[in-house]
Amino acid sequence: MADTVIKAHKDTYTVTCVWNKQIVKTATVQAEPAGLAASVLRWFPGATLYSAYEAGLSAFVLHRALTTAGITNIVVNPASVAVAAHDKVKTDRRDAKKLAIDLADGRLRGISVPTEAEERARLLPRTRVQIVEHRATIARQIKAKRHQFGLIAPARRRRISNRYVREIAAWSLPPERRVRLTLLAEPWRFATRQLIEIRRLLREQAAAQAALAKVYRSVPGIGAVVARTLATEPGDRTRFANERALFSYTGLTPSAYASGPSVRRGHMSRQGSGRVRHLLIETAWRALPRDTVLQEMFARIAATRGKKRAMVAIARRLTGRIRACFRQGTTSAVGP
Repeated sequence: MADTVIKAHKDTYTVTCVWNKQIVKTATVQAEPAGLAASVLRWFPGATLYSAYEAGLSAFVLHRALTTAGITNIVVNPASVAVAAHDKVKTDRRDAKKLAIDLADGRLRGISVPTEAEERARLLPRTRVQIVEHRATIARQIKAKRHQFGLIAPARRRRISNRYVREIAAWSLPPERRVRLTLLAEPWRFATRQLIEIRRLLREQAAAQAALAKVYRSVPGIGAVVARTLATEPGDRTRFANERALFSYTGLTPSAYASGPSVRRGHMSRQGSGRVRHLLIETAWRALPRDTVLQEMFARIAATRGKKRAMVAIARRLTGRIRACFRQGTTSAVGP
């Protein structure tokens, strides 16, 4: 049995191979997934092969190439890899060597790898978020220039809109100022058109996943946009064996430090999906005024542990409710 660890970069893969807990080969090869899989098979003909690499730039393309070649591969969350205290030397070869030994000893846990269809479905909600953030950045730049040019009162809070952009274009301004505002207005208009198209595609996607969307939309505080993201990220929550696995995926589990009989629990581990965790916390804030059970729970925990920890607990409760809805085939997530 050979264990192989890959440190993936844009141009190269650094490979370390372990056999019977001894390093038998190291290599740096071109970053070509199918070529790497063929090389590993050539190095160890007839062997049972296991491999691992940290999630990052190469996403899951490398994983699929390895598994297609018959190599058992796992993708590892970099934050879950143990690092020696005071270790100030970090190189690809040292990292690959340590990961290869951990893989051989069974100390590495792989993350859930989406199918190609699931990965494609996630592109639309994620693209929407990127465009929204990009357009917001441009809007802030437009506002900053208006203040700089003395075109707006400091206390004015009018939002950037298509109508406002047209008004700006009609202002009588020196050529230099007009050019600067026009160069900002055009990408804002383009991003707005992109959002309209993304919304259309998201509606089509929601229609194709009507059953998932119906469950998520039944949760207080979840609207169409959040439902789309949750439907494409965790998806059908019955795939999680238990609530512990689901909470681990979302990162809504507390960090822990144990020494002898003493056990201390700290902040969220944040080792799961940050995108999903952010949405669940936002949903918890919106759901709180609509659910008396959650309000009582929040008040009880906030009185002793603070509002932030209370809100994390509310997000965990909502997460558990949603999973129960999928398991029971119901669409109402309101209640204990």
